[in-house]
Amino acid sequence: MTTLLDDLSGFEFEELMVDVFRHQGYRDVRQAVRTADEGRDVTMVDDRGSGEPVGVVVECKHTATVGRPVVQKLHSAVTTHDYDGPVRGMVATTGRFTSPAAEYAERVTDAPDDVDIELLDGRELREIGDSIGMDLYSGRIEVLCNETLPPPESTDDVAAERDAAAADIENLAPADLPEPTATLSFAPTLLVETEVDATFETTVGVIHSVLEREHLAVSADREGPALLDVEVARLLGDDSSARAPLPDPHATDEDAGSNGLDPGDAGSNGLDPGYDDVEIRRFGRTESEYTDWVVDRQRDRYERTVRYTGDNNVTYTKTCTPRASDVRVLDVDPVYLPHATTTTALGEYEYEHGFVTNGDDRLALRNDFSTCVHCGAGGGGDESDRRGGDEPITYCANCGSLNCDDHVREERLVGDPVCTGCSVTGSFFFATKHFYDEANREAFAAEYDELPFYRKPLENPKLAAVLVGGLLFVLLLLLGSL
Repeated sequence: MTTLLDDLSGFEFEELMVDVFRHQGYRDVRQAVRTADEGRDVTMVDDRGSGEPVGVVVECKHTATVGRPVVQKLHSAVTTHDYDGPVRGMVATTGRFTSPAAEYAERVTDAPDDVDIELLDGRELREIGDSIGMDLYSGRIEVLCNETLPPPESTDDVAAERDAAAADIENLAPADLPEPTATLSFAPTLLVETEVDATFETTVGVIHSVLEREHLAVSADREGPALLDVEVARLLGDDSSARAPLPDPHATDEDAGSNGLDPGDAGSNGLDPGYDDVEIRRFGRTESEYTDWVVDRQRDRYERTVRYTGDNNVTYTKTCTPRASDVRVLDVDPVYLPHATTTTALGEYEYEHGFVTNGDDRLALRNDFSTCVHCGAGGGGDESDRRGGDEPITYCANCGSLNCDDHVREERLVGDPVCTGCSVTGSFFFATKHFYDEANREAFAAEYDELPFYRKPLENPKLAAVLVGGLLFVLLLLLGSL
């Protein structure tokens, strides 16, 4: 069967090897430009062990056989490679190595004062592909990730975050909050390091240049890649020392025992058993597709329209867009981001509070407790404005709604807050009054009918003030005429 390796061009093979090495854990993996690579098709750093990081120079050959001259050329490139530390070489081919090539690499490696040279033939590359989830028959390089940022230790922590979010609601005591449902989802995320190095020239010289290295945090679920904002990127960071193994939501108690977990203290997957649901959202695309998306995004991000003056003193306008080859994806680091959510039922309404977490470091993404259900005032209801607003929010015990000042009134009979969405209204001395229900309105109407005539205007103080003022004015006119 013809494999993907056989169908690639030489440069495409180099691009594929960049993905392979990055997936194996090498750092700062760079592909050389198409010309003048000087025997260095790919350069990278191997810091996967406990010793000193090693610079690696790779020569990629998409040929049926690789002879001794190729290995000799790599040997020279390794010895002249500019790297502050030990260096070794590697030749990767889709085919096989001749005996003289293998003997030369072995002799150089065994020499005490020389460099190590590793040879990877097509068979070994396919074995590496199988180990990292690379299907060489379809060209798909799957994103494999078994690590997550530390989730909340218990559902009590999640409920405590909910309680803190609801602490400032008026007319709602903390003791009145019911037990919420708590869910935990693990969102696929990529930490991507890129470098854009582009120069734009005309007959007058360089008119624009870009040299920027950037770390991006990318949401990588099935809805498609999307750039996460700077606050989430800060939470993610670039330190993998605090990561935890990704739990298995379908693990059994037997699995827990084999993993050294105590099902009495935690669920069979190592998580608090109090969660109502645990979901792991899988990566929606291949690593190559995410890489292509990042390259396109960076090309658009650094596109600039510049004005320059030509040799003829005429002003020109040119749009400078980096080429795909100007954008290098230096590292793709997959990790899951825990997202804890509580749902709280209050009367006729349900309220969500959600946050992402990196252990004790947390960032709220949704806070329905800071938002009016009628108009959205308050500003904390969704991810677009997660910091909320300063406008007070009041709880209506009649229907369970949360309301801004524009949508809450005093219940006339009992004096407690009631929202305009559920209240029953009645007019008393030309003023609208709000009640929990018709029974309260009828009860107050009976009380109102029993009031002396001079007390009834107090239901409409503004109108009463106008009437009293008008009466005094008329009396003054009469006194003046007398």
